[in-house]
Amino acid sequence: MAYHYDDSNIFAKILRGEIPNDTVAENDHALAFRDISPKAPTHVLVIPKGKYVSFDDFSANASDAEIAGFMRLCAQVAASEGVSLDGGNGFRAITNAGSDGVQEVPHFHLHILGGRNMGPMLLMRD
Repeated sequence: MAYHYDDSNIFAKILRGEIPNDTVAENDHALAFRDISPKAPTHVLVIPKGKYVSFDDFSANASDAEIAGFMRLCAQVAASEGVSLDGGNGFRAITNAGSDGVQEVPHFHLHILGGRNMGPMLLMRD
């Protein structure tokens, strides 16, 4: 699959400073901010600063430094939000890819959700 990055997506605009956000944490390679429509008491999005469409695009094409920076920021956010297993009761980390994954923004992002029991992973459908 060819990955086409759209520079007009909302996360690209956030990274360029065109749209404000509620920043939780940031490093050289990633930005974490609160979701504007939270689905749990803790709902933080972590996005790479590079132009990656999805998890598979990021995993295959990001540099080792970008991957490490992104993952470490995810761990930092879970800890600072009090949902990591080192002091909290846990969390769910979700990323969606493409139309079947119901990805809404074509910029790779990971949701960190917690602060309550998150229930079953997926609802069963016929």
